[in-house]
Amino acid sequence: MGNTKTGPLEGIRVIEMGSLIAGPYAGAVLAQFGAEVIKIEPPRIGDPLRKWRKMDGDTSLWWYSQSRNKKSLALNLKDPDAQGVLRDLVREADVLVENFRPGTLEKWNLGWDVLSAINSKLVMLRVSGYGQSGPFADKPGFAAIAEAIGGLRYLIGYPDRAPVRTGVSIGDTLASLYGVIGTMMALRHAEQTGEGQVVDVSLIESVLAVTESLIPEYGVDGTVRERTGSSLPGIAPSNTYLTKDGRYLVLAANGDSIFQRLMVAIDRSDIANDERFKHNDGRAAASDELDEILGGWAASVSLSQALDILERASVPASGINSVAEVFEDVQFKARGSIEHYELKSGLDLYMPAAVPRLTKTPGSTQWLGPKLGEHNKEILEALGLNDEMIQKVSGGQ
Repeated sequence: MGNTKTGPLEGIRVIEMGSLIAGPYAGAVLAQFGAEVIKIEPPRIGDPLRKWRKMDGDTSLWWYSQSRNKKSLALNLKDPDAQGVLRDLVREADVLVENFRPGTLEKWNLGWDVLSAINSKLVMLRVSGYGQSGPFADKPGFAAIAEAIGGLRYLIGYPDRAPVRTGVSIGDTLASLYGVIGTMMALRHAEQTGEGQVVDVSLIESVLAVTESLIPEYGVDGTVRERTGSSLPGIAPSNTYLTKDGRYLVLAANGDSIFQRLMVAIDRSDIANDERFKHNDGRAAASDELDEILGGWAASVSLSQALDILERASVPASGINSVAEVFEDVQFKARGSIEHYELKSGLDLYMPAAVPRLTKTPGSTQWLGPKLGEHNKEILEALGLNDEMIQKVSGGQ
């Protein structure tokens, strides 16, 4: 940490506004790959993420991770002078990221019309629940609601129980990643033409975009995909099975040759050579029969025994890792997928390394999530503000 690595986005200046995940995670990805990300936060309160989940004193461990490499600037955007500071920052910025409810920036006289007039090459990433247009544009949006509206939540769980969530705010993260993709495309356009644009990302459409064949299947004959628990309908065998020692084995043996190797490995050559199961359509039609066979085999061996047998047969399989097992995973360790830092409090901080891996210009961690307003003086003095004005626009932070 604190090394001289920069990344492929060195020289790109990003102004990040908003809070929590959907906008700030996009800023996090850009920061990890070298962009200068100036995070605007309300004085004294800061981003609510600073207080979410497990804490190191008064700061969330999550904050340290998601806000790595960012600069924190406390600005009271209800103050006209602070709004002027934001406009001055935009003059030299390449990107502005925000995830307020649509219309919020316009109330502060900081909407697209104003900011694009200041900087015609500006790329403005706007992440919201429902998008910047349409009858629901003004409604507040959160990942749980977007996952429900976009059709994803309906698919998760078992058919005889209420739908469940994925365990993380996947709708927010999807929107962030689509936002980064859109931002990079818009930056390319600005580089070629000198013309900036708005990147309009909604949580509901980000969820909808990853629902695979859900829409085409319904469109052709009204098929409504239902919850199926751990199985993968129409693709077999692909399911989760309980082993002799009470662990769970995930199998993905839906390729024709993989299926044959699997059946030979569990001493069922008769099934491997059965013409009914030569291709996926036949296997899918008999998925219950195959699940019974595989479930019976899994129940006769421990998880480690099952994985040894399947590894030798080159059949994709795994146990289901808790975070404790993720920490000990040899592949993650070999690739340095989890970074370790010691906080000033003496607490050990672990967090995922930057993804994706670039061979020439990899992402890196330069510093952990900053204190609120840590970079006020650096940024505001560079704009020519004196101490009195710095105190005013930063709300005394």
